[in-house]
Amino acid sequence: MKQNEQWVTDAAWFKALKPALEDESFIQLQAFIQRERDQGKIIYPEKRDVFNAFNLTPLESVKVVILGQDPYHGAGQAHGLSFSVKDGVPIPPSLKNVYQEIADDIYGHDSRLPTSGCLSHWAQQGVLLLNTVLTVEEATPNSHQKQGWEVFTDAVIRCINEQRKGVIFILWGGYAKKKTKLVDTDKHHILSSAHPSPLSAYRGFVGCQHFSLVNSILKGQSQDPINWFDI
Repeated sequence: MKQNEQWVTDAAWFKALKPALEDESFIQLQAFIQRERDQGKIIYPEKRDVFNAFNLTPLESVKVVILGQDPYHGAGQAHGLSFSVKDGVPIPPSLKNVYQEIADDIYGHDSRLPTSGCLSHWAQQGVLLLNTVLTVEEATPNSHQKQGWEVFTDAVIRCINEQRKGVIFILWGGYAKKKTKLVDTDKHHILSSAHPSPLSAYRGFVGCQHFSLVNSILKGQSQDPINWFDI
């Protein structure tokens, strides 16, 4: 795959992940996605947005990783950042719960919640918003699982684990927690809880205080805290 074709602008990411890009599983994955598109299936996010997480958060800037599972599968939603949707798109239920937890945790229960679900301002502050699977067929959740994305995104986590220090990995839900084994907790931090989905948020996500904890850890490492509400 050529760097200017469907990849990232950050040279450090490209260099670090070159072995994963050249792996047979990744080559087969790209062939699968292209076949799906050639058959007229609608694939999200748009091709230009698939690797947005890496474009907005260079490797040397990664301070926090928030791990999602699958891109949103509705029209206009997914744009390459976990939990995020494009400006103007209704805020999904899980993200509403995330916003409410941030308000309760940092800004006060009655604070005004954001009206946009776009989290690019998080990404630009060093929060890598990484899904474990980066594409999906329209209206068909989990349709691109076990096609090779997991091999690639595990390589991303290993890369961060090896090349960075003091990164905070936020793992919500059972699927994300399985990635704990890829992280050296002597070098990095892990915060985990239930998923913010309305089906599970009250089993441990609500009240987890992950956002103030992140900022406390960052300050302790002499790093700038995250401005979660862009205020």
